[in-house]
Parts: sequence; structure tokens; C-alpha cells
Amino acid sequence: MPISNCTVSRVSDGDSFRCGDGRRVRLIGIDSPESQQQPFGAASRAALLKLLPLGSTVSLESDVAQNDRYGRSLAYVWVDSTLVNEAMVRDGWAALYTVPPNLKYVERLGAAQNEARARGTGLWSQRGFECLPSDYRRKKCVNPP
Repeated sequence: MPISNCTVSRVSDGDSFRCGDGRRVRLIGIDSPESQQQPFGAASRAALLKLLPLGSTVSLESDVAQNDRYGRSLAYVWVDSTLVNEAMVRDGWAALYTVPPNLKYVERLGAAQNEARARGTGLWSQRGFECLPSDYRRKKCVNPP
């Protein structure tokens, strides 16, 4: 799949950021807490910001569907040999979230999530995924007290 480079200019949340050229990027295969899901949204954003410091150059690898319905570029994000999508899941700051046809790394991401859950890493240790981000957006659950 096509690969392009991007200079990180802004990290919006734990699964999306903006490039210096104006492109909005959504990480494929993961879902992080919404910014309103405090304190989990802020923690997830901070984790992505640590992996993608402002001004850093990253590689964007696309899959079958290259954009989402909001016009964002969908990408697997690489910093050298690190797949950032996988690191976010493995470290417990995002959950696996598959949207076919973009399934290239689904097995790697699933294994990373199993590892994070088993170790109780990141938000798994803080009950941050009792309400998955996708359920929160559908108003199936609310923030914990």
C-alpha cells in the first residue's frame, strides 16, 4: 500500500492527529477514549503525543480504504520500525477497532490488545475500557463517577 511522510503538527486525541500540510490522519484499527471521557481521553492523547512529538516526521501507510467519511486519511503510522497503532494498543491507551476492508494488521493489533489486557497495562489498569469509545459515542454508557 502507498506510504507517505508527514510532519506532526497537532495531536487531537489518542487516535488522530494533523500533519503540517493540513492532512488530518486517523490511525487504522484502533479506538481511544473520546476527549470527553475524562480522565481517559487526556491520558490517551498524552500517550500518542509521546509517540508522535510535534515536529516529528512519521510514515503513513494506507490500506484498502484510504479515507474515512470525515475526509481524514486512514493510516498505519510508523516511527522508524515502530507501528504506532500497535504501540498504542499494546501499552493500553487504545482498543482494537476494526473497520473492513482495512484489516492488514488486525492480527498484530489483536495480539497487542490481548497482551495489554493480560498485563493490566494503561487504561486496562484504570478501568478505562469499561466503556469502550465506540459505546461511549453511541451513548451506551457514560463517564464513571
